[in-house]
Amino acid sequence: MTFVTTLELESGDRRALESVVADIKDTVERKGAEFKGPHTPPPEDLSVPLFGSLERGDQFESWSYTVYTRTVEIVGHDELASAIATREFPDQIHVEADVRSIQ
Repeated sequence: MTFVTTLELESGDRRALESVVADIKDTVERKGAEFKGPHTPPPEDLSVPLFGSLERGDQFESWSYTVYTRTVEIVGHDELASAIATREFPDQIHVEADVRSIQ
């Protein structure tokens, strides 16, 4: 049974995100594991309303920001995938890991 580890990385800092993804890709390729990605969906623009107080009408201009996402897959090489998924990432990078088995 083979395991596929999918890592979804998100950040508002595109350069930091690209650097982390490039480092993961280099590591996986050096070890000879099968690597798919990075898959790059369109960036997501988000907006958060800001209020000065709880009173009606006391609202500031909304805070807007962009979230960039990259998805990569590591096929097999369970120990390598585990080491990458559990490594320390910069604070501005949010990482989610999903492991599934395929036959």
